[in-house]
Amino acid sequence: MTGRRKVAVALSGGVDSAAAAAILKGRGFEVVGITALIPRVGGGLATALEEARSVALALRIPHEVVDLRDEFERLVIEPFLAEYLAGRTPNPCVVCNRRIKFGLLMEQALRTGCDAFATGHYTRVEDRERGPALLRAGDERKDQAYVLWQLSRPVLSRLMFPLGDMTREEAAEVTRLAGVTRTAAESQDACFMAGTDLASLFDGHPSVTPGPILDARGNVLGGHRGLARYTIGQRHGLGLGGDRAYYVLEIRPEDNALVVGSRQDLPVGGFTVGEVSFVGESPPAPLECRVRTRYRGPALPCRFEPGEEGSGEVLYDGKGPEAVPGQSAVFYAGDEVLGGGLIVRKKPPPGT
Repeated sequence: MTGRRKVAVALSGGVDSAAAAAILKGRGFEVVGITALIPRVGGGLATALEEARSVALALRIPHEVVDLRDEFERLVIEPFLAEYLAGRTPNPCVVCNRRIKFGLLMEQALRTGCDAFATGHYTRVEDRERGPALLRAGDERKDQAYVLWQLSRPVLSRLMFPLGDMTREEAAEVTRLAGVTRTAAESQDACFMAGTDLASLFDGHPSVTPGPILDARGNVLGGHRGLARYTIGQRHGLGLGGDRAYYVLEIRPEDNALVVGSRQDLPVGGFTVGEVSFVGESPPAPLECRVRTRYRGPALPCRFEPGEEGSGEVLYDGKGPEAVPGQSAVFYAGDEVLGGGLIVRKKPPPGT
């Protein structure tokens, strides 16, 4: 990033993006705040916008708002709901990062004369001989590289992540010293879902209909309230009663059935993936690496065998945690994110 002077920072109104902007301004960059106007299912749009404006005002930087409500609805929310209705569990942050934040919002920033684009993500980009590499954050507790696996090298070449080697406590101190006194509270939900129960989105939906809860042998144990309300590995809210703990093992839209079993039935030997992409060039096959299938899950040794048209097969060295269709499987070599794919179907453990 040497020599680049004007940087757009995606301002959400939260501590992290405020700290990123303050750090870059302190380094001598000409900083511009840019905020995407997106739908808020549970309300709070005006508050979120005001918090972003408040940060820009405190830092004395220009602030631009880009209305992406229609695009966000079409590119993020509609596919998000469709995936749940199809029995899968999507991660909307992955799609939003590629299509909205590091897509349309970044493109707008570059069109208006900015040389680079920055966010408050806890991750790192390192220039290497073959091109920029995406790396996990220095603070493993806050690492967000998992949700950025769909970014390509051309995109990474324009990015700055000032918080890559910081803790959130350090970021909060940066904002305090910069005079930012009002920021949005940290949310554990998808930003457009803040304060909203996911299940409520499907109340009254014609495709969300009751059906049977089965065990692995096909015996009916009870009934579910619509497949979109459940995810693989879920234990609570099944309504089965009794002393035995049941977990969701499989969601079957073809016959509107929920299959449950014991916790010991959850581990898998691997899984198939689709929509596979790599940050840079595709590595030699088979790929020996580590894979993470949950945002805060472990990165476990595996072998990736590529298939046709962006598909492939991931095999663990033994057993791995439950494979949730629709979730991201992200490949790592050490701290570097190589790429990933979306989980399609589980494969049983060896010997079963």
